[in-house]
Amino acid sequence: MIQHFQYKSLYMNENLPGWSFSFYYQKQMITGIYHPDGRIEWKTEGFSPDNEDEIKKQIHEIMLFHVYDK
Repeated sequence: MIQHFQYKSLYMNENLPGWSFSFYYQKQMITGIYHPDGRIEWKTEGFSPDNEDEIKKQIHEIMLFHVYDK
């Protein structure tokens, strides 16, 4: 389960798409980049959980709610 999810724009001009994010998963801080096309790039080295598809789905839902449904 994702906990303490945070995100911020990659660019000074917040109108440009692209966000960095972080969250805790199983007591480990995970970081990544959410690209405008919905692609997720993990920045935390060695992070590849068994349920990666479920985690990505949760991130997509969070980003849709907070970024695109303003």
